[in-house]
Amino acid sequence: MNDAAEDNVNRATSQEPFAPRRRGRPPRAEARLADARERLLREGVAMLTERGFSAVGLDEILSAVGVPKGSFYHYFGSKAEFGLALIDAYAAFFANKLDRWFLDETLSPLARLGAFVEDARAGMARYGYRRGCLVGNLGQEISALPDNFRERLNSVFVDWEARTALCLEAAKEAGEIDPEADCARLATFFWIGWEGAVLRAKLEHSPAPLERFASGFFALIKRP
Repeated sequence: MNDAAEDNVNRATSQEPFAPRRRGRPPRAEARLADARERLLREGVAMLTERGFSAVGLDEILSAVGVPKGSFYHYFGSKAEFGLALIDAYAAFFANKLDRWFLDETLSPLARLGAFVEDARAGMARYGYRRGCLVGNLGQEISALPDNFRERLNSVFVDWEARTALCLEAAKEAGEIDPEADCARLATFFWIGWEGAVLRAKLEHSPAPLERFASGFFALIKRP
């Protein structure tokens, strides 16, 4: 073999005959999995705002989004894991809603809180007062849920209260409420009362409980 031929052989044998196989699922498969998981979360949130966790079966959710029953565990390890993911998804959605109203500087601070109340009232009316608050619904059946649900649900309420307290602090600075007001306590009071009003609105199929609570809360905190 002459030198040129030997060089050709060396070059050929030093190169890989084909590209290495990529590990894991291909990008399209990953995208399909992510899309199906998102659809399961959206449908699960919608159902759990109407009914409790125990009352909604996985088969019902899977059927609604067209995911085969045997495929559920590709997306979630268990129904409990799915429930926690639903809480997180709803918490993220609702935090964005609160920020949209509470950080709207085109409105006065108390008007921002009022705008949130009106938006929530309109949302419940849009679904015939069948849908309420997923976190509130789960809280009502907490004794039948896994222990880690309690901590997750509490953390969501704490987050909502903190955002509301900031809005009330802005109202205090603007002179809309008493300068000595304890905004953290008022925010906790608001969410305790608001969740009860949402429950009553579902029971009565009426906005009246929401309106009564909101008018009472604003009358309580507004400066004369």
